[in-house]
Amino acid sequence: MDVFDEIVRLRRSGQKCAIATIVQVNGSIPSFQSAKLLVREDGSMLGTIGGGCVEAEVWNVAREVMETERPRHLTFNLGQDAAYDNGLICGGQLNVFVEPVLAQPFAYIFGAGHVSKSLSKVAALAGFATVIIDNREQFANRERFPEADQIFAEEYEEVFPKLAINESSYLIIVTRGHRDDMRVLKWAVTTPARYVAMIGSKRKTISVVRELEKEGLPREAFEKLHAPMGLDIGAVTPEEIAVAVVAEMIAVRRNPDSGWRRASKSIFVNETLRTVLK
Repeated sequence: MDVFDEIVRLRRSGQKCAIATIVQVNGSIPSFQSAKLLVREDGSMLGTIGGGCVEAEVWNVAREVMETERPRHLTFNLGQDAAYDNGLICGGQLNVFVEPVLAQPFAYIFGAGHVSKSLSKVAALAGFATVIIDNREQFANRERFPEADQIFAEEYEEVFPKLAINESSYLIIVTRGHRDDMRVLKWAVTTPARYVAMIGSKRKTISVVRELEKEGLPREAFEKLHAPMGLDIGAVTPEEIAVAVVAEMIAVRRNPDSGWRRASKSIFVNETLRTVLK
């Protein structure tokens, strides 16, 4: 199995991995420069950078790199003493670069109106694969969304089981009405998606959350909700709203540990819900 083919397969299936590459060699080592080792989320490996304790250490770092989503640069000296202990009688030095390979992010856009058209285009330009879901075939079609990876013109509840939602998923709720938004949000907050956003004012959000709480959903389920969605840049037009939302998605994607999920102004639950929904 080719390492690069496996990387493509893992990304498309929503799985992380890490790739370790020997980037510099001095002296004799039990492998060669550019040798690669792929470590999957489940710990299994493909390829090799020479085996022994060096490879074991790289495996440990690869697991860390997948978790932090930050690369590491490692240097190993295979001196005589260390080489003997490790079973690597080489005496050289090698530098290994270990980098995360993240799953391709998918933007699932619920609703196929004017805002969604702009969202799909901007998200695709930013590297997100877009999926359009709407129960109106005259809106959810290839003519309106030529850049979309997938389009579903079905009832929302029929589509939910078909979507492989994981921590690389971004759910944006922009349906044609309050009730449809609520139908989608009720499902969305139960998923492992990294980002869940809904269009509308704080007043609308509070109303929707109150209704869903009556149906049994705990308030904690809404802690990852971004509503009103998007960064506060004064956006008015569909195109501007799309830019604001995708900018927020990028912030969440690139800064997984920065507190965006809880500290962003758009996560209304920290302030609005605590004061209004007492």
